[in-house]
Amino acid sequence: MTPSSTSGSILVRPLPRLAAALVIATLLATGCSRDKDKDSDEGQPVEALYEKAQKSMRNGNWASAEITFKRLVAQYPYGQYTEQALVETAYAQYKAGKHDDAVSSIDRFLRTYPTHRNAAYMYYLRGLANSSRDAVFLQRVWRLDASRRDLDTPRQAYNDFKLVVDRYPNSRYAADARSRMNDLRDIFARHEMDVALYYLRRTAYVAAASRATTLMETYPDSKYQNDAVATLAAAYEGLGNEALAASARATLQQQAPDHPYLKGDWPDYPSDWRKLNPFAGEKSALDNMD
Repeated sequence: MTPSSTSGSILVRPLPRLAAALVIATLLATGCSRDKDKDSDEGQPVEALYEKAQKSMRNGNWASAEITFKRLVAQYPYGQYTEQALVETAYAQYKAGKHDDAVSSIDRFLRTYPTHRNAAYMYYLRGLANSSRDAVFLQRVWRLDASRRDLDTPRQAYNDFKLVVDRYPNSRYAADARSRMNDLRDIFARHEMDVALYYLRRTAYVAAASRATTLMETYPDSKYQNDAVATLAAAYEGLGNEALAASARATLQQQAPDHPYLKGDWPDYPSDWRKLNPFAGEKSALDNMD
């Protein structure tokens, strides 16, 4: 049975000779261009390869830089240029958004050169890569709160920055690493607060008080410290323990006299109607406080 004899079949017409020739020529040209580019790197001095990759970096062509650095390492597996090329490869991967690849490259480098002069930088760069590792497209489009994501990679980033601060306190990266640790600490604290408010809204007062206490003990300097105290006051009030509720309110009055809980305006939960809008993005009772 031929395709043309069946009403539901699709008749596949051959490409005109000219069109087919153009397609083949294009494919051959692309392949030849890549081979020519690769061949042009063969036998080049290490300095020339390094400068070519650096030029790609200066132009923001991270993919090209990564390829050239890898060719340099393949042709010259030892030496100062090779070590620097490994460092630059990880940076190019990070800038290109290839965070998993960057982390893998950094791990290999640190296993090979654990006491390298650029070790502090590599730990710092791994922290940056891990901080951005799960910032995927959908999270940017739907504006998902960072504290509601899987926190495994942010915690790894925190540990990376802590290594920089603890092992290399005098390095040029220590101050920024410490600042990023503070930012990550607030993300972790907000996660605890979101969970505490979830329990509070569902009148699970013991669980809410437990989460608020954990936040206060684990992240004592976070920006959500006063919200944790307010949660304790609300939870104790819900449990009918007026003595502990009054103590928490007194602490909040002393630390944050303008906190909306003291005016009866907190927590301000988002409307249930918001859940019906698939384009609304996530919202927390904390959003009106930020």
